[in-house]
Amino acid sequence: MSTRAQALAFTTPDDGEELARAELYGLLARLYVAAPDEPLLSQFRVAVTQAPQEGAFLEAPWQELVAAMRATDTRAAADEYDALFLGVGKPEVFLYGSYYLAGFLNEKPLAALRTELTRLGLGRDEGAGETEDHVAYVFEVMRYLIAGDDIEVCNLEQQRRFFRAHVQPWLGSLCEALAGHPRARLYRAVAGFTQKFVEVEAQGFDLLE
Repeated sequence: MSTRAQALAFTTPDDGEELARAELYGLLARLYVAAPDEPLLSQFRVAVTQAPQEGAFLEAPWQELVAAMRATDTRAAADEYDALFLGVGKPEVFLYGSYYLAGFLNEKPLAALRTELTRLGLGRDEGAGETEDHVAYVFEVMRYLIAGDDIEVCNLEQQRRFFRAHVQPWLGSLCEALAGHPRARLYRAVAGFTQKFVEVEAQGFDLLE
């Protein structure tokens, strides 16, 4: 499954809740795999004006994300992304689950994730430069488990299982690292929305248990 940057189609108010969840995962995957390009920034400037659900838990962090996207441009966004995630040697902020779960890259959490992906019938795009524990990759997996056509794999129980094992345990640490970094401006807002969205997802999966 590729996490390469791609065009994003935003939902309309008439679309179902599940489609909205899938597209939020897709949006976050897009923002973590690369800095936003002009088409994506343009969507936020002219089309994205409302929170996913008015008055809900995500309304304030969504408005902060929209404001941050409207306040930046492609050069500033790219410079920030590079400074945070692509520094020479050790990056300022790691985007890989293994780092937060084990303290190092390419450790046991990545092996466990690969085993789970094999069980789900998924594999890494050989053309992708990131390992499967990159935050964009696990968000793309969640999007697939929500919106995919294979009901044996794409269902709430599989979503809950994958989220509990491979998303929830470390996303908070990533968001805290980003929110506290002095170079983060746009990505402080991205982290804030990510944190709240993951909290909403966790609460939803709690209801299944």
